[in-house]
Amino acid sequence: MSLPVSNIAVLSPSEIVSHHQALFREGTTRPVAFRIDQLRKLRAAIIRYEPRLLAALRQDLNKSEREAYATEIGIALTEIRVALRGVKRWAKPKRAKTPMTHSGASSRIVPEPYGTTLIISPWNYPFQLSIVPIVSAIAAGNTVVLKPSELTPTVSALLAELIGETFPSDYITVVEGDAQTSTELLRQPFDHIFFTGSPAVGKLVMEAAAKHLAPVTLELGGKSPCIVHKDADIALAAKRIAFGKFTNAGQTCVAPDYVLVHREVKAAFIAKMNEAIKRFYGDDPFASAEYGRIVNERHFKRLTGYLSDGKIVSGGQLDERGLKIAPTLLDQVPLDSSIMREEIFGPLLPLLEYETEEEIEAVIEANPKPLALYVFTKSSDFSKRIIERIRFGDGCINDTIMHFGSPYLPIGGVGGSGIGSYHGEYGFRTFSHYKSILNMTNLFDPPFRYPGSKWGMTVIRKLLR
Repeated sequence: MSLPVSNIAVLSPSEIVSHHQALFREGTTRPVAFRIDQLRKLRAAIIRYEPRLLAALRQDLNKSEREAYATEIGIALTEIRVALRGVKRWAKPKRAKTPMTHSGASSRIVPEPYGTTLIISPWNYPFQLSIVPIVSAIAAGNTVVLKPSELTPTVSALLAELIGETFPSDYITVVEGDAQTSTELLRQPFDHIFFTGSPAVGKLVMEAAAKHLAPVTLELGGKSPCIVHKDADIALAAKRIAFGKFTNAGQTCVAPDYVLVHREVKAAFIAKMNEAIKRFYGDDPFASAEYGRIVNERHFKRLTGYLSDGKIVSGGQLDERGLKIAPTLLDQVPLDSSIMREEIFGPLLPLLEYETEEEIEAVIEANPKPLALYVFTKSSDFSKRIIERIRFGDGCINDTIMHFGSPYLPIGGVGGSGIGSYHGEYGFRTFSHYKSILNMTNLFDPPFRYPGSKWGMTVIRKLLR
């Protein structure tokens, strides 16, 4: 029986999970027709809430309407469209091969939902990074408890309203609160935990999940490098790097964290970056409706502390009251400086020179495996060598961040940048357990498998060799 939305606020995390588990045991969420109906409801709700979502994203992060729709609402709607088209096929049991040793049997693989899942979403893309995992969880047949970030309170409250108005409270629930709320939720016996955020918090999530042996998906971050080779189209590279770096004021998990630029084209690259920044945001980025702000004062101060780690060759202006930092290029940055050891997550872009591929590899391998990597070059051989030799999550050749918007590519990190992947069918897989089923015939019973068979060892050796 569904609970009234008004009762959710007075329930403890354990009570919320208990109600979700009861609904799941009833089998309500399993039929594909039910999942499709819920995805359609979610799509209709997002379209209905669109003006308010745009306003909330402007309020919390100063996102322009263009950026908010393209990077938040539009991506969510695309994921729903792809899920609606694919979920019947994704959920259908798949036939598998059967070995000769299992003569008379048939094999199949059956996707089933994990059950009750927890999604903890971040503040930098507070709508998209909440809704896209929910889409995957719905498509896979799970119930969902969502904990949005308290650092974007307007979006968080609107998510709670949208979800509460659209779904039964024992099916999808939004639980607002601070870090202590997340801690309480992580104590509960969820069947799967999906977390997007920092590696430091990801370790705590994994530790909590281990107590219940719950599987986790961790979408983290890290220092994602951008390589500009000497044969790159410098003007185009600068434009696409500026777009990827300064969208959302640099607060993007897959944003270029630093640029490794070939020494021969470094000066030209800096000039073209300045042109691109001016083209995007004008002479005064603080006055531009297209330029976002830093999420809060703590992160603003953290970022301003990096400004002394290199020589400012462009930008560097601060608007402390508006929590804005101009798009900034930093040169002569020591590899052991704070800005090169920590994920920046802001509109500061260190520039490093290189001449050999060995130098590239040495710089990148000095940090944990990055979430993304970008290569700008006209040489397919160069890009192939970089991609084969360097370990990273995902990336682009001759572009930045655009892979994240594709529902047909798995998005996820490796090592310190994450565990698991999602988007489209890969999100369905993330929220599903794949059961292997062997159906053996009763018409005959090969004797060689049993002890005492006269020819057993001969047959087994022949079949298995």
